[in-house]
Amino acid sequence: MKRAIWFAVLGLVLLGTSVGNEKKIYPNRWVRIGSSLRDDQELDRIRKIIVTASEHGLNGIALSTGFDELGVMSGDGLRRLKEVQRICAERHMEIIPMFMSAGYGGAILAHDRNLAAGLPVKDALYIVKDGQARLVADPEVGLANGGFERTRDNRITDFDLPGKSAEAISVDTQAYKEGKASVRFGNLDRLPRQDVSLSQETAVHPYRCYRLSCWIKSEDMASSDPFGSGFFRLDVKGVADGRRLQYENPRLQKTADWHQVAVGFNTWGYDKVRIAATVQGGNKGKFWIDDLRLEEIGLVNVLRRMGTPLVVKGEKSDAVYEEKRDYGEVTDPGLNNRFDHDGPAIQIPAGSRIRNGERLRVSWYHGVSIYHGQSPLCMSEPKLYDLWRAQAKLVHETLAPKKYLLSQDEIRVGGSCEACRSRGMTMGQILGDCLTRQFKMVRDLNPEAEIFVWSDMLDPNHNAKPEQKYYYLAEGTFVESWKYIPKEMRIACWYYDIREKSLGFFAGLGFQTLAASYYDADNLDNPKGWLESLDATPGACGIMYTTWLNKYELLGPFGDLVSRR
Repeated sequence: MKRAIWFAVLGLVLLGTSVGNEKKIYPNRWVRIGSSLRDDQELDRIRKIIVTASEHGLNGIALSTGFDELGVMSGDGLRRLKEVQRICAERHMEIIPMFMSAGYGGAILAHDRNLAAGLPVKDALYIVKDGQARLVADPEVGLANGGFERTRDNRITDFDLPGKSAEAISVDTQAYKEGKASVRFGNLDRLPRQDVSLSQETAVHPYRCYRLSCWIKSEDMASSDPFGSGFFRLDVKGVADGRRLQYENPRLQKTADWHQVAVGFNTWGYDKVRIAATVQGGNKGKFWIDDLRLEEIGLVNVLRRMGTPLVVKGEKSDAVYEEKRDYGEVTDPGLNNRFDHDGPAIQIPAGSRIRNGERLRVSWYHGVSIYHGQSPLCMSEPKLYDLWRAQAKLVHETLAPKKYLLSQDEIRVGGSCEACRSRGMTMGQILGDCLTRQFKMVRDLNPEAEIFVWSDMLDPNHNAKPEQKYYYLAEGTFVESWKYIPKEMRIACWYYDIREKSLGFFAGLGFQTLAASYYDADNLDNPKGWLESLDATPGACGIMYTTWLNKYELLGPFGDLVSRR
């Protein structure tokens, strides 16, 4: 009897081991497709992807096509979207709309540009003259030898060249934009994977907005990193602790004559910053920079919404003046969250209490751009949710999807405006509240909807690390964000190197998980690794072919891999 029981227990153990190691076919097998649906040729491209995916066992497309702008999509765009829906139905493929992104807010900004997350400028100096108040730098700023005219022993003076930078940076008196010299970056191929830079520390005023610009010329340079980091950077860091204050990368063209590039930055609480022109070594090309210039700027990308108040007051009297009475309505017609234009002057009408020659202190909030055009949204502004709710309703009426993927990732600015600060919440709580409200919007339309979200801003192993002091230009960090979202939400993990930690963390909290795999490699090693990790994860429910560079050559083999195990 005991022998029989022992064999029975052993059988159950072996069965459990077998089940635990079983290769599974997951119910959600998707391919990501990004498209503007701008023409019928694009529609043909999507059709081919859908056909390939369906023939190789996939059953859904995670579609990104500006759903946050569905209400203003053209008639041709809607026609093409309906055709995508027809093709998917014919091929038994689900459409999983990707939308409601706070990190990449361009689609919502098409409705209202002022919904961008903002950084504060405090008490900038404006002086009134001839009916206009204009910014006056306070204090005066500038860079020593920004024209690179002064040298010593053929070396640039006033700048630091760290590491081996001097091997690649030299003065050039034959090619220049202004004056009689420029700086040439060459021999970069001798310094692979090393930052080559010239830098200088300079005094600034806390909580002000500055522009850093230079003229640049290039010859045979490689293309910038498509994921945003780029090769050439105009870096700005706070001297006190090295925090990076600027993330917008000027695009360095392969070969181009002299042209000006500019970036903007907010000084936050710093009174001294380190400015650097930096390039990543390993490139066989060369380029030149000239007239590296720093200037304080006013009202560029000024945001006008409830949570970003504009305050104009007298320096001596401390009187707070009224818009449309003491000064004209202030807007930036060029608002694009870049720093390629100047801000408006403040118009002083007849009858104003503001006097000619008066010194004003002006405070406002400005938008920013990250890398090559990413503009995050303010998750505390009520109008944002009105727009999202309207777009969600349109998506539901147009496609009636059963599954959604909330595009909430890489939220790199937020928490600094009055709308956020008045809530007394951490960035993790603000994000959790945002996701909960989005979840409810969708469930109000379809109570049975399955709702997925990207993992990174919810993952303590990724962009919500407890040990982080700051995350990009956000006010604080996203730590504990995972505590404030519905447990029915499903998590799309995408960082391959930490996949087991991420999957294990979310599974341990009771969330179902999906792997966003592939990421534009030249083989399928990435999805193979994800599958092994998914097989060991309770609650794993899917895997996706995730390309950001429109590389679909391995889509068929990927489908076979995940559908015929």
